[in-house]
Amino acid sequence: MYENVIEKMLPVIGPGGITAPDFQSILAQWQSLFRDIYGSDIYIEPDSKDGVLLSLIAYAMHGCNNATISVWNSFSPTTGMGEGLSRNVKINGISRKEASYSTVDLALTGRIGTVIHGGQVRDSVGNIWLLPESVTLDLHGEATVTATCQLPGAIAALPGDITEIATPTQGWHSVTNVMAASEGRPVESDSELRQRQALSVALPSRSVMEGLHGALASLVGVSRIKALDNDTDETDDNGIPPHSIAVVIDGGDSTEIANAIALKKAPGVPTWGTTEESVTDIWGNARTIHFFRPTRIPVFAEIKVKPLTGYTTEIGDGIANAVVRDINALSIGETLYYSRLFKPASLSRAEGGDTYEILGLEVGLSADALSAENIAIAFNEMAVSSAANIKITTVSV
Repeated sequence: MYENVIEKMLPVIGPGGITAPDFQSILAQWQSLFRDIYGSDIYIEPDSKDGVLLSLIAYAMHGCNNATISVWNSFSPTTGMGEGLSRNVKINGISRKEASYSTVDLALTGRIGTVIHGGQVRDSVGNIWLLPESVTLDLHGEATVTATCQLPGAIAALPGDITEIATPTQGWHSVTNVMAASEGRPVESDSELRQRQALSVALPSRSVMEGLHGALASLVGVSRIKALDNDTDETDDNGIPPHSIAVVIDGGDSTEIANAIALKKAPGVPTWGTTEESVTDIWGNARTIHFFRPTRIPVFAEIKVKPLTGYTTEIGDGIANAVVRDINALSIGETLYYSRLFKPASLSRAEGGDTYEILGLEVGLSADALSAENIAIAFNEMAVSSAANIKITTVSV
């Protein structure tokens, strides 16, 4: 008799997916059911015992409906979350990336033949960087090694920041980093994993470049990639030789990157870049793979604001951090358009966004050379910034 009424309270799977009534609709159905049984004059308002009971029943059904919807959504990488999403993407042959560690190439000097066991160095702010288990200085008393930060996450180190030997060893004289560190990252978020899942389906694609991009995106520690293909008979505007490919990749192990490029690139197509790694194919043939590590271009900015009621220095710090996030989110080779920084600087829809007025915004490659002009970024460069590079100037007019 009441089956039709109950069905109206349950989830329905149709051509458009799964739907379910909201809490108020379920409660209204139960109230209608009670009035049919006990009469239209029954008092079932929220302040009555019967009203409370109906609310509890409706709340329980609403919770079950939501659980059913969550289960349904977990079967798709588009709507799955957390552990459900982590399990779902395994069908594409990928998994959620764990927290990674920053890495940096170090130049060591000392006495010829010195062996450094379990070496550690320290940067200018006190972070410890771990050398490989054993390092031997060559016939010139030098060695170049990749060190890993002791702490996970985005630990930065600019060129020249790492100069202190934390584990003194006889015969080891100095250490420095010529280039900035490749920053690590926290555990991969759901949105990032969804984006990478979309890329992963390109692994078996017909397009060689799409397959190459998908393979590189799956490597541990890789954060940003740009792959270019010059299929012409002339050197292109980026300097890429004819019929060659150039990969610019931030993060990840160099050997794994070279192996992935060698596996996915078309036979006979040369690679181009300033970093080179030797790989050996399944027949034992050695070949050299070239690629680029992006050059980090520090960006500075000055934002002039007119304080309004409620403005504080903390809000100013929030403006700087929002601009930094926007700059650091740019892809490799992407031009920095200064006008687009007005949006993050306005703290749109965020607390404190109505406590100031932006009077001007300038950017540049140094704190002394700022202007309201875009910053061109080369194909093998990427814009980076930090809160220390963003100056918030308050102006009273």
